[in-house]
Amino acid sequence: MKSSALALLMAYRLALPGYHYEFPRDHFNHPEFQTEWWYYTGNLRAADGHRFGFELTFFRHGVSQDPAATIWDVNDAWLAHLALSDIDGQRFRHAERLNRQAAGLAGADLAEGRVWNGNWSARITANAHELTAIDAAFRIHLTLTPQKPPVIHGANGVSQKAAGEGRASHYISITRLAAAGAITIEGRAYKVEGLAWMDHEFFTHQLAPEQTGWDWFSLQFEDNSELMLFRLRHKDGSSDPFSAGTYIDAEGRARRLTRDDFTLQLGATWTSPETQARYPIEWRIEVPSLGLDAQLGTRLREQELAKYWEGAIELTGRKQGRPIRGSGYLEMTGYAGPVRIGD
Repeated sequence: MKSSALALLMAYRLALPGYHYEFPRDHFNHPEFQTEWWYYTGNLRAADGHRFGFELTFFRHGVSQDPAATIWDVNDAWLAHLALSDIDGQRFRHAERLNRQAAGLAGADLAEGRVWNGNWSARITANAHELTAIDAAFRIHLTLTPQKPPVIHGANGVSQKAAGEGRASHYISITRLAAAGAITIEGRAYKVEGLAWMDHEFFTHQLAPEQTGWDWFSLQFEDNSELMLFRLRHKDGSSDPFSAGTYIDAEGRARRLTRDDFTLQLGATWTSPETQARYPIEWRIEVPSLGLDAQLGTRLREQELAKYWEGAIELTGRKQGRPIRGSGYLEMTGYAGPVRIGD
């Protein structure tokens, strides 16, 4: 790493144990950390039964901390992704954009109560998250109402991703949001309802050189509980010991899981015609302490965007000896090339 890049990295704050979370402040911008993202995903159903998945994500990455910068200088790059999985129509639509913060083109602001990139935005209050995103071929407008309080993942305020000081993130989720609103595809509007999930992470660096990507699962069960798991992968495909997760019970109580608390078995794969990456799109998850044995899969294989796969999934299985069903989202990175974040 060149000395100038190292100096820039050292200027940012590390994600360290003992961070004091405060809401609504921590739903918004943390420019003292180099990288930050807000992830909204969910599974929706129209009145006629038509199924959809959606993703709206905002990313901020610091490129400068020059105190003399003008509004036209680039201190932060703002990226956003929008995706709509038409499950029954078997079509995946997606769009992305890159903006600077200058002249209010993109940002995240507590005073304004929103995160935005152009005309894509999340307005956040204590009672709801209102999502609006408009593309030439499709648009979404959803109101998400939290059913549980925010969950802090990891231990002592950090989600550790590798050995070493600061190789971690401050990681917040709202794991169950009741979703209602409208989706418009090429002029046809659908009134929809369902469940959504929100992730917010901020950090300065995470992954170690031997880590090439991750598999992340957000699962919402019909018994009003949720499960987040992530598997960090080494170059040889093995799981990193810092892989972890969180189980949230029906009352909103969170329980931390380590790599030894769960097993993941890969099933069928799908090969992208664009990147030639081969993604596992069927999984078996076992969490013995929960009595959980679940099979995960997707009805729409083609849900790749920007060299990673992120899409709607369904699950069936058994939990504490009883049949269980649910839905969620699966993100897989590093299959189309190594991921480097904040290094």
